[in-house]
Order: sequence, then structure tokens, then C-alpha cells
Amino acid sequence: EEGEESLIYMGGYLNPFDIALLALILCGFMAATMWEENYGETKSDNEESADDDDGHNKDQPWYGALKTAYTTTVRSRDIFLCGAVSSFFEGSMYIFVFMWTPALKNLTPKEEGEDSVSLPFGLIFSTFMVSCMAGSSLFSILVERIKIEVLGIAVMLVSSLSMMAIVFSGSDVVTFVCMNLFEMCVGMYWPIMGTQKGGIVPEDQRSAIYNLFRIPLNFIVLTSLLTDLTPKQSFIATTTMLAFGTACQAMLMKNRLHVNSMDELKSKAMQQEDEKPAKKKEDTEALELTKGPDPPVEVV
Repeated sequence: EEGEESLIYMGGYLNPFDIALLALILCGFMAATMWEENYGETKSDNEESADDDDGHNKDQPWYGALKTAYTTTVRSRDIFLCGAVSSFFEGSMYIFVFMWTPALKNLTPKEEGEDSVSLPFGLIFSTFMVSCMAGSSLFSILVERIKIEVLGIAVMLVSSLSMMAIVFSGSDVVTFVCMNLFEMCVGMYWPIMGTQKGGIVPEDQRSAIYNLFRIPLNFIVLTSLLTDLTPKQSFIATTTMLAFGTACQAMLMKNRLHVNSMDELKSKAMQQEDEKPAKKKEDTEALELTKGPDPPVEVV
């Protein structure tokens, strides 16, 4: 029999989480004991080197890859801006996950005789997921006509405006619509950011740089949880972060479009250089045809 002061609680809604905890502990133990570090293939079969294809040294300390990734991020303006946009947007998204429930509760009037507000949270969450899926589908349509960088700044701007509307809105309907609009932006954000990172972050340092991006993200989320902000204060913070993210995305868009235009000019110049010999040969052949055959020589 279980007493009221028992340290172990059996039953209830926590059983799936308890089972998941045991499964995670088992997976962690198996990974620590059975997995080996994958250093990749060596540069040459005949060359004995401690470095792998990714430029990682097998003898370097555990923080060596992060140190290299930090140096790369600081030196590259595009990587730094991409990380800032990622941290600002994803931090706002996680704060939204924590705060949408109390925000809707505060705006919903209580019925007579009830101490708390009863809302269909499952239906609301399902609506959010449908909006997110709609955003992903919208991205697949717009990406064929609009550049990725332009889509990124549009998503950041609409997200910031939707959070601002939630801050100043006193209507539960308007707040709910703005939340769904933000979820549509979330659905568009993931493929946009994935495409941007794939074109900006070097492949050999991608995992380490992505881990660096998560440091400010975790700092934002923990700060929001530990400061015990109200829903309105939290959405003011998300609006501010998304505004900064919009500015960073605008600078990134300017840099990337300039780089892409320069690459296009270089490719056109190289193509013209390749076409010059062929064109010169065609002109020579056309000139010979216009001359015709040489007249016969008269013999006296």
C-alpha cells in the first residue's frame, strides 16, 4: 500500500514519462559503450595523417572542433548573421510554446461557478500543427518564384508583426488568429533556414557550428523560464527578438544577393571566354565561304 508521504508514485499520467526516462538511460548507456567516434576516411591511403577529411585532428581535445567552429563563425559575417537569425527566431518559438496556454487563458472569460478556464487545448494545438504544415506547403510553392533570402526576411517580418499584435490585442479571437499566423511562419522557417545554412555553413564544420548556434538559443529559453515573466512580457520579448532577427536577415539578404550576383557575373564572363574560340572559328569559316574558290590561272 502506498502512503500519502511515499517517495514513489505509481499510476496516473506520469507513467509514459517514467518509461521514456528508462528508455533514454538505456540508450545513453548503449551509445557510450558500443559507439565509436567516426573520424571519417583519411586523405590518402598511403599518407599517414592524424587529420581526417573534415580537418579534425584525432589527437585534439574535445573542445577543439568547437574552437575551430567559433573562429570560423566570428570571421564569417554570413555565418554569424545566420546564427543570430536562427537563435532569435527559435528562441521566440520556444517561448511561444511555453506561453500560448496562459495567454489564451487570460483572455478567455470564466464561466459562472468555475474557478478556472476550460479550453480545448488539444484542438488548439492541432490547429497550430495544421497551420505549420500549411506554412511548409506554402514554402514549396513560393520557393520556385522568390529567392530564399527574400522569403526569410518576409517570414521574420510577419512573425514579428504577429507577436506585436498579440501584445496589444485584448481579443481572444485576434490573438488566436495571430498565433496561427506565427505557426505558419514556423512551418516556412525550417526549410528556409535549412537551405540558408546549407549554402553558408561549411560542410566540414557544420555540426560544430550548429552546436554553437544552440548556445544563445538555450540562454534565451532559460532566461525566459527563470525570470518568471508574464505572458505579455514574454511576447514583448519575442517581438523584440524577432525585430532584431528581421534586421539580421535583411543584412544577410543584402550580402547573399551581392555574392550571388557576383557569382553570376563571373560565370557569364567565363562562359563568354569559352565561347570566343568557337565564335572566332565560325567567323573564319564564314569568311572563307564568302571568298569562294580561287580563279583559274591562264596559261599563255
